[in-house]
Amino acid sequence: MKEKKWGFKKVDGGLEISNGGEGNKKWGIMLGLPYIGGSVGRYIRRRKKDLLKASASDPDGPLLRLENLVKIYDTGAIKVLGLKKINLTIGRGEFVAIMGHSGSGKSTLMNILGCLDRPTLGHYYLDGHDTASMTPDELSDIRNRKIGFVFQSFNLISRTSALKNVELPMTYARVPKAKRQQRAKELLERVGLGERLGHMPNEMSGGQRQRVAIARALANQPPLILADEPTGNLDTASSIEIMELFRELHQEGATVVVVTHEEDIAAFADRIIRFGDGQLLSDTINDHHQEEGETC
Repeated sequence: MKEKKWGFKKVDGGLEISNGGEGNKKWGIMLGLPYIGGSVGRYIRRRKKDLLKASASDPDGPLLRLENLVKIYDTGAIKVLGLKKINLTIGRGEFVAIMGHSGSGKSTLMNILGCLDRPTLGHYYLDGHDTASMTPDELSDIRNRKIGFVFQSFNLISRTSALKNVELPMTYARVPKAKRQQRAKELLERVGLGERLGHMPNEMSGGQRQRVAIARALANQPPLILADEPTGNLDTASSIEIMELFRELHQEGATVVVVTHEEDIAAFADRIIRFGDGQLLSDTINDHHQEEGETC
């Protein structure tokens, strides 16, 4: 009797596991439809995760691509349309500002771009991966590998040194201790904080804390730096310093997306995308960059 050759195959909608047969002799399951528990289920989910990691992104393709993306919030009594059929592409190495007033949809878009939420309809491809159908665990994994976050409120761990804060994403990624300490030190030196490795967040200014946050965002060498109102808690001088640092990272090849409502901050970017009422209103190349030393 011929031995059956079980195999895994990545297909649209999930992962196919079959006996390798053809026609009516082929049978198997599609991951994501029935729930399989126990050791078999754990093995299948681990194998699916490995395949997702191994699937190569297209180095010549866009880093971010949204296709007919819709987000609907169901409050029970009413349904609120947060994003209305958005089509958007952001290439590798771009420096983009996303603008809009409160309620414009920019925060909803930021959550989807950051894999913190999923679209109701449509697709969001991050580095070639369609995130729309990913499980929470898969979204968490792709966030840690593909995205470096910078937040308005810094989100540093208090009573933990700058060095340890930058090490944190690498700890989750299981980078060996000696390697992550060395990289964290190099990153803090890169952002101008080489002499403050052991300082706690409450021993640093707002601008310095945001520099630590940027160093942390770079820890796992993600293809995307996503900054949500990164200068919102900073004074004018510190805001200019932080945006100059983003511009330097962009010039070194990083893809930087900044979500802001401030015109002066958006002026540092090469491309400005404006949202209003959940719709993409305009997408323009910025020919009038904010020059170093100008007042925000």
